Amino acid sequence: MINQAKRQSRRVGAVLAAAIALLGIYVSTAAASQHGVRYDGRSLIINGKRKLLFSGSIHYPRSTPEMWPDLLGKAKRGGLNVIQTYIFWNGHEPLQGQYNFEGRYDVVKFVRMIGEMGMYATIRVGPFIEAEWNHGGFPFWLREVKNITFRTDNAPFKYHMRKFVRMIVDMFKREKLYASQGGPIIMSQINTCNGRHCADTFLGPNKPYKPSLWTENWTSHYTVFGEPSYYRTAEDIAYSVARWFARNGTHVNYYMYYGGTNFGRTTSSFSTTQYYDEAPIDEYGLEREPKWGHLKDLHRALKLSQKALLWGHPSVWMLTKDVEVCIYDQPRNNVCAAFLTNNNNDNVSTVKFRGHEYHLPPYSVSILPDCKTVVYNTMTVVAQHNARRLVKSRLAHWNLRWENYKEVIPTQLGYFSWKPKELYLLTKDTTDYAWYTTN
Repeated sequence: MINQAKRQSRRVGAVLAAAIALLGIYVSTAAASQHGVRYDGRSLIINGKRKLLFSGSIHYPRSTPEMWPDLLGKAKRGGLNVIQTYIFWNGHEPLQGQYNFEGRYDVVKFVRMIGEMGMYATIRVGPFIEAEWNHGGFPFWLREVKNITFRTDNAPFKYHMRKFVRMIVDMFKREKLYASQGGPIIMSQINTCNGRHCADTFLGPNKPYKPSLWTENWTSHYTVFGEPSYYRTAEDIAYSVARWFARNGTHVNYYMYYGGTNFGRTTSSFSTTQYYDEAPIDEYGLEREPKWGHLKDLHRALKLSQKALLWGHPSVWMLTKDVEVCIYDQPRNNVCAAFLTNNNNDNVSTVKFRGHEYHLPPYSVSILPDCKTVVYNTMTVVAQHNARRLVKSRLAHWNLRWENYKEVIPTQLGYFSWKPKELYLLTKDTTDYAWYTTN
């Protein structure tokens, strides 16, 4: 399965974009102030300190506000210090000029809660979102704007996009949620980039003064029609992350970390349950083991190496044709961390490194925070396994009553047509159904 994951990952070949698109108002390369966010070629610098950033995507509309504290708490205990979310335009502005920031769409409350948990936030403003969400997050009324063409250099599209994005940014600014204001938001992203093994496909940032940030590390992938079901293992995810940090990465985001659910008609037609339900936190809000625990152990090992990763001098060479070593060291300060990677998919490799012998399982990375002691290997899982067994709850079924949800289906459209109408334009995204009468 792991070999299959590697082959399929490289077949996907999704190369991480040169650098995350930052809203320059709040993120600057200037070193004028220690307050807020800066960056250089090594890492983001938050309030004057370099950071290793472990992020997970949790979409606020895919759970209820009552669930948010528990989900965020589990993410933090899993070693995350950043939460990433999209902004869902069609949820916030279902009708032009009429905004909704209540209940599941109270994004201000969600972001503020992230900060109260002691974590940072990354906001993917969109406006188009590749989140298996209805209409890519665009509200239906946008389609009726005269002469509009989505996602192009089109004046009507850019006008409405700019208006929405500025409204969101101004709202967060007004609530003092940006890091430059003491809030948790450290990045705002306009576009998207993704992959599963970016350490081996990413060619580097487009400028030497930009850090390497991985905004989507897929914790699963779509099931391809006609092919066997694909499950991405905890070992493969850990391998990709360890390789990424060994290759000068200092930020990774798991997409998804909690998949959640879709309420009503919000899911897109091509969404699959598996893509979201294999996240480290499952659809019930429970830790999926060993994925959650194995990644938690990985984050702990990388944090033990953070001084070397953030300040050390990097070097890479091959010990054998299959084994690569990446070292970050500061000899004067006695700081050193090493990553031993066995790229052979089938065979254990035994190598000598700095006078010690190491046995490396196939397709694995060993982390040595002191360049001597292996504290973690991506193929060696010590996290507890668990399984799901559903039992009917007497309490939940004691007074269970079914409720009917009724959609108003138009039965009289008021006009005659020789040809079938396009459903989306006919119903204006208010229902998935329409009646035709033919003769």
